[in-house]
Amino acid sequence: MAQDPPAQEPHARDSVRDTRERVAQHLVDLHHLHIALLTDARMMKAFSFDGRALAEIELASEMLEQYLAASSAFLENMRGRFESRLDLLRRGEPIANANRDDAPGHPEFWLAFSRLTALLRRVGHLAEA
Repeated sequence: MAQDPPAQEPHARDSVRDTRERVAQHLVDLHHLHIALLTDARMMKAFSFDGRALAEIELASEMLEQYLAASSAFLENMRGRFESRLDLLRRGEPIANANRDDAPGHPEFWLAFSRLTALLRRVGHLAEA
């Protein structure tokens, strides 16, 4: 996980923390939606028990198709947003005394940058599937 900005930047540190907390809450909300969809999927088996297996098949197919389409669209959107910013993000590499290797946070920066690019490749592969 990326480190917060240095102690001399309390506003920046608070901003990072607030953003991290907001995203974490959205992911909790997404988890709750997953549980709701799971509950609905479990209830679909009642159609088969009532002799209406075709209804369960159609509903399950629709749910999965719509979920995959929405998820794929979201991931592709996020991938595009961050890939378009890679050059700008790369320019944020810490430099000290005109030497990148001497800059505090240099290894952490490149570890975080590598993590992001690896995730973007992974999202790209998911979009191709």
